[in-house]
Parts: sequence; C-alpha cells; structure tokens
Amino acid sequence: MGVLNVTPDSFSDGGLFNTVESAVAQAEKLISQGVDILDIGGESTRPFADSVSVEDELLRVIPVIQAIRERHSTPISIDTTKALVAQKALEAGANYINDISALRLDPEMISVVKTSSVPVIIMHMQGSPADMQIKPTYENILQEMVTFFNERIAWLVSHGVAKNRIIIDPGIGFGKTISHNLTLLKNLETFSQFGVPLLLAHSRKRFLGEITGVVDEKNRDLATAVVSALCVSKKIAMVRVHDVASTRQALEVAAALERGF
Repeated sequence: MGVLNVTPDSFSDGGLFNTVESAVAQAEKLISQGVDILDIGGESTRPFADSVSVEDELLRVIPVIQAIRERHSTPISIDTTKALVAQKALEAGANYINDISALRLDPEMISVVKTSSVPVIIMHMQGSPADMQIKPTYENILQEMVTFFNERIAWLVSHGVAKNRIIIDPGIGFGKTISHNLTLLKNLETFSQFGVPLLLAHSRKRFLGEITGVVDEKNRDLATAVVSALCVSKKIAMVRVHDVASTRQALEVAAALERGF
C-alpha cells in the first residue's frame, strides 16, 4: 500500500502532492514501483494535527481519485474518518475504506460500510491525533489491543459487515511510545488470532527517528524497509509505506529467505 497524502500538513510529505497534477504524478510513480493499493488521504493524522472540514477534505481527495481512476485501474483506498468523504470516494472509484478511528468518530460511517461491498480497515488509536502523543499509557498494551479489536470486529459483524471484509491495523505511532511500538512489532503474531488480514503502517514514523537519529522524516525509508522485511514472518498481509520501491525490494529478499529460494 503506497501513501498518497493530498494535504498541506502531513508529517513527511505535506504540501508535496496537494494539486491534482502532482498527486497523479506521484500515483504514477508509485504504480511504476509496483504498488498494489494507493492509499489517498486528505486530512493529516500526524500528532497534534488540526481537523479539517468535510468540504475541504472532499475538495482535496475526490478530484485526485477521479483523475487517477481515469488513467489507471490500481485499487484505491480512501483514508478518512468521515462518512460523506468515504461515500463520495467510493462513487469516484475507491475500493477500500481506511478509517483510523475504527468507525468511532462518525456515526454514519457504518451505513456507508454496510451499503458497500469494499474491505474496511480499522485501526487502534489511543485518543485522537490532537492528543494521542501526550503521555500514552497502557497497563498491558497487547491485552488492551486484543480487547479493542475483539470489540470492534464483533460490533462490525453485529451491524451486518462480513468478517472477511475487515482488515486491522495496530496503529503504530498512534497513542504509543517507542517502547509500545517495539512491543507491538515484536508481537504482531498476537493479532493473527482474529482471522483477518493485518496491515502494518510504520513508514517514516517518529520512533524510527528515535532509534536511528534520523531527524528528517523523508530519510527514514531505509529504516522503514528494514522493519517491513523483519516483519515478513509475523503474518502481516500488507504494509503501508511512502517509498514503495525500497520496501518492495526488502520484502522480496525477506520472502526469498523465508522460503529458502
């Protein structure tokens, strides 16, 4: 899954792709690098980010989705917590809904999910982007996240969403310290118990900078690729990254080592 943020303020690429032309050019770059899914978002979810209106988010994402869909058949995921944005994105040609709130922010989102047939990605987050990195604490992060996903999956199924449409994301960096993130990465197999695909979204995040000392987020693609490769054996279904080329190479080498090729 390749990240395409059409925002002015995302943490590593804000403002780079906030015109239709630049966004389409980046999408075509990611496609040439072998992306499987384009994840398009119009609202930054970096720590302490401000929310944007439905109208602004629609103006950012819908023309981009339409322009890409006119040129390419590559699957598109809409990264949003807003029901109307998700609905309009599906109408424009999106194929996935990626909701970092796990359908907790907009009560209308469940209706959009129910009336579509697309997969839905639900993420764990403690707090909100505005406050999630203010002293996040857990008594037992793995146990609490298992409880969270059990509840959210059961809630979706009880509202008529087939379990085989659900994908889960542990939410690396969303209300978590470096210690929490490393605990999750070391124990990703824990989440295979739900019987649904697992998405890992760790690309360029702050904990990688804390480990490596790399301050510039755009220079964390090597660290991102290393984490992706190390997690191949941990039953992940997909990775969400900014730089597809380096991660694809890392995954191919890791997969070859796994199978003994």
